[in-house]
Amino acid sequence: MNKRVLGTGGPQVSALGLGCMGMSEFYGEGDEKESIAVIHRALDLGMNFLDTADIYGMGRNEELVGRAVKDRRDEVVLATKFGINRQDGSRTVENSPEYIRAACDASLRRLGVDHIDLYYMHRRNPDVPIEESVGAMAELVEQGKVGHLGLSEVSADTLRKAAAVHPIAALQSEYSLFTRGLEAEILPAARQVGTALVAYSPISRGLLGGTLPSADQLPDDDFRKHMPRMAGANAEHNAALVAEVRRIAEAAGITAAQLSLAWLLAQGDDVVPIPGTKRLTYLEENAAAADVTLTADQLDALARAVPPDAVRGDRYASMAEVER
Repeated sequence: MNKRVLGTGGPQVSALGLGCMGMSEFYGEGDEKESIAVIHRALDLGMNFLDTADIYGMGRNEELVGRAVKDRRDEVVLATKFGINRQDGSRTVENSPEYIRAACDASLRRLGVDHIDLYYMHRRNPDVPIEESVGAMAELVEQGKVGHLGLSEVSADTLRKAAAVHPIAALQSEYSLFTRGLEAEILPAARQVGTALVAYSPISRGLLGGTLPSADQLPDDDFRKHMPRMAGANAEHNAALVAEVRRIAEAAGITAAQLSLAWLLAQGDDVVPIPGTKRLTYLEENAAAADVTLTADQLDALARAVPPDAVRGDRYASMAEVER
């Protein structure tokens, strides 16, 4: 698989990465044996960029990823995150230097590695100056525990302030045909400071694949059941957009998911989508999108079918913790 570079002087990663979150939580019951097979197959396909976080499965996802890469560590660019604390049934955002240092050590233990290639601040607590948090993260780089720094779901202003303290290799934010809000300010700011955009939920949590069941058919432990985009009139409106995407994909001889990923790859060499899956079938389908080059006519057709503000419904039930 072709490679892309994260930021200025950052690691070289596969054009498509693998989001591992759903292997442990949020999308129904997982299967550890199959999940590890998915990770191994991803590496076989040249998909070397693996994404996890300490919050996923309350640490279980990091442990799973660590077991999967134990004998193939040199093939992997390993990314994890800190910042969301779910202890004792509560959910807080923690960015203090003390918390960052402890979180990093805990992630290293769970992953079973001596360094993390890319360490993200998962969410920002605006009560803690970003300069203070990034300063503590930079110390981890100096100590050899972390290779490169990243942020997730922050505003353009926050990104600029952070980059003034230490190079930020990657900004991870939701980006897809259905989520375009960052194109106005955040993506230009990332390019200005030399930060790559790592796009999570690049298929809009399965919506753009065109095969996702209705919200009432999803299991109770699938958090998409409560997504505003999948509720009532929003769901009907968005389904019509998906139908247009499928029509364009079928004309191109590819799937809607592949079309959606190829569209993201066409937005610039500094954009790296990380579609998540826990199924080998979907992994193979997603990986094939790296070989798709869209024509100008196909890109124009998508622009007409899904304008930036076409989708209805927020991407989270609560948007309080993003773009700070």
